Amino acid sequence: MKIKIICPGKIKEKWLKDGIDEYKKRLSRFSTLEIIEVNDSPDDIPVNIALQKEAELILDKIKPSEVVWVMDLHGKLVTSEDISQYLINDIERGGSNLTIIIGGSNGLDKSLTSRADRRICLGNITLTHQMTRLIIVEQLYRGFKIANNEKYHK
Repeated sequence: MKIKIICPGKIKEKWLKDGIDEYKKRLSRFSTLEIIEVNDSPDDIPVNIALQKEAELILDKIKPSEVVWVMDLHGKLVTSEDISQYLINDIERGGSNLTIIIGGSNGLDKSLTSRADRRICLGNITLTHQMTRLIIVEQLYRGFKIANNEKYHK
């Protein structure tokens, strides 16, 4: 199984990198995780142009047959159990592949939400796109643990 997370920008904070690396290591038992960072747009260009540029870079990394989740504040509010169920169903449907898109600091272009098979909201709070990476990687790990009836989820 392979999970690919595509997102703009690089993570600079060591504590975030360490957290993502820890859950990436834990996930390796269940799946291969690849994080693809595309260039984020500078703050000095109009937001709509920045969103389009980021979307083009992200969409270029997705094959037409891939099942795609978009982390979207306007998506469906989900539980860890929902993520677990979606994870197993969508990996099967996607030929053992799943692609997850996290938008940049300006959000998501409509071309990305249109491409999504699932629009997922992790909560009614605003998270940085860097923190969203850590949270989704942890939730993927939790989802596999739930699906395998293993101790971790409480």
